[in-house]
Amino acid sequence: MLSRTADSLFWTARYMERADFLARILDSALRLSAMPAAKAGANTWSSVIASAGVAEAFYAQRHAATERSVRDFLAFDPQNTSSIFSCLATARANGRAVRTALTTEMWECVNDAWHELQQKDGPSMGREDFSHFLEWVEQVTLAFDGSARRTMLRNDAYWFLRLGAALERADNTARILDVKYHLLLPEREQVGGGLDHFQWTTILREVSALTAYHWVYRDRVKPWLVADLLILNAQAPRSLASCYDVVVRHLDMLADAYGKRGNSQRLAHRIRSQLASSSIEDIFQSGLHEFITGFLAENANVAMAVAEQYLG
Repeated sequence: MLSRTADSLFWTARYMERADFLARILDSALRLSAMPAAKAGANTWSSVIASAGVAEAFYAQRHAATERSVRDFLAFDPQNTSSIFSCLATARANGRAVRTALTTEMWECVNDAWHELQQKDGPSMGREDFSHFLEWVEQVTLAFDGSARRTMLRNDAYWFLRLGAALERADNTARILDVKYHLLLPEREQVGGGLDHFQWTTILREVSALTAYHWVYRDRVKPWLVADLLILNAQAPRSLASCYDVVVRHLDMLADAYGKRGNSQRLAHRIRSQLASSSIEDIFQSGLHEFITGFLAENANVAMAVAEQYLG
């Protein structure tokens, strides 16, 4: 496969996954801001900006993180390369560049979503309409993922697509956890209190894992168990462990198909081994923030290694 084709497939998947992530964190912020107790936590919208990893770009243009400013910047701003608008536009551009590598169902999903997005008037949306818009984004990305799984040949095109999605998903899950742990709970609120419990529950809803949490732990929502589910439990599809199972599997398939292993395989195997040998007690003892900061850097290194090895 030509490197430019692999690059377009890889980034199509990443941008579709990122659009889904943005919709989820915006939806969770809407839930939190609707709480009477949220008056104690004025940082709900600033935490969304931090989760998205765009604080520098946001504050260069906007004075404060309010519901309206964050909504406009993360959902509809074409100048923000990480907005939902830009993610869908870039995914479509990449998909169009490799139209013959996508199935008809996948291309129609991306193309139809882009044209429908043109008809949506974001700035005029009330809260209810905006919530419906976020649901629509989640359905679009789910349809894209489902059509890939149901219609693509299991060859290198599919492997690059899945690889991009898994790396992006791992990054997103780590950011959600880090922001919750450091920014979301107001200083005067009690850890383990009502607001804290609601926020951790919202995080689980954000990653579609609330039901899975209760199936696995059969306990009330506890921060260390949420972290365990989203970091170390390979059964949870958005966990770091699960994402790296996917990354390693598809990098190994590429290595076998192309007859050569490289730095991306070495780094990915190391991260998966580290996750497999870790316990949530050790992670909290050494510092959740420190663990996640390290993971984000290592995940970025894997992505760069993939680019150097296959996409350049």
